[in-house]
Amino acid sequence: MTDFLSAPDEAAALEQLHACHCTDGLPVVIPTDERVQRMILQSNLAGDLQLGVMGPAGNAATVEKIAVSAVMAGCLPDYMPIVIAAVQAILRPEFDLTEMQATTHCTAPLLIVNGPARVECGPVSSGFGALGPGHRANASIGRALRLAMINIGGGRPGTSDMALLGHPGKFTYCLAEDEQSSPFEPLHVSRGFAEQDSVVTVVGAEAPHSVMFSGNADLPDNASRLLDVLAIGLTNAATNNAVLGGGAATVVLNPEHALILAGAGLTREQICAELYQRCYFQMPADNPFRPIKSGKKSSGRSKRYCFNSPEQILLLMAGGSGLYSMVMPSWCAGGHKNSAVSIGFDANPYCEIPAFPASS
Repeated sequence: MTDFLSAPDEAAALEQLHACHCTDGLPVVIPTDERVQRMILQSNLAGDLQLGVMGPAGNAATVEKIAVSAVMAGCLPDYMPIVIAAVQAILRPEFDLTEMQATTHCTAPLLIVNGPARVECGPVSSGFGALGPGHRANASIGRALRLAMINIGGGRPGTSDMALLGHPGKFTYCLAEDEQSSPFEPLHVSRGFAEQDSVVTVVGAEAPHSVMFSGNADLPDNASRLLDVLAIGLTNAATNNAVLGGGAATVVLNPEHALILAGAGLTREQICAELYQRCYFQMPADNPFRPIKSGKKSSGRSKRYCFNSPEQILLLMAGGSGLYSMVMPSWCAGGHKNSAVSIGFDANPYCEIPAFPASS
């Protein structure tokens, strides 16, 4: 049975939610029963359906509880299929959610939306400032996942969420791939889905690291220079990907940089393979935890790649054109190295949304 809080008005209800540590620190939409039921209807699932157990608190992630988080985050009902799919993704064992919630590292789930859901459940922005303010779907979908992690998973700062500083992506971290403009096949197709499938990919990621590159088409090695810069951003010696290795990481190319690589005849798979080859360290024999970046072999050092395979590099195109692309190193820990998980879903589950009073 659902437990209800009561308050004389919405202002008092908001203060009560803050006092109960049920928010992310920002104001939320009050999850009245009518609002929550409308969100559940859009999911086309039963409210008491359990999608799994969310750690570290070990609470059941029911559709109703997820709907509460979606309402509080400011989601429209149309966003609910993406929110449900994102929760299903982080509940997969390979995502290592419990360990990720408790780590001291600054990692947060990055949501990447592909397929028809980019438009039908949003639109979810993939253009200028897609990871910044001003995009309702991006902001509220990512925030709904975080509120679920707080209120179902119990991830609260300093008690169970032990990130030493965190980063703003722990409020919300969501964007779509700019599939219609990209010269490459979509990310979800590279991960085994059909192009017409709606897919959300979730990976634990640090805040975006800006990678600056000014292209020069007159240089024959223009693409190679860009790949070198991206590799430095992904696995510089201060990142977990360099020190721990074996985890995933994300590369978000802006359109200009994507065209440089595509113009050199490189496919998505070839770009990831080139980055894989560039992301390695020479390890001193006397201290295997002190990587020294080097493109030359040296006696007494062994070569260690930062990724297990090129497939661990998630590559997509988004944002506006210009000097800057973004890379997101990852945590690289947990039993499954906090792996990326992709979930396909129905962007248009059939349901009939009843009309509720405007005050609801």
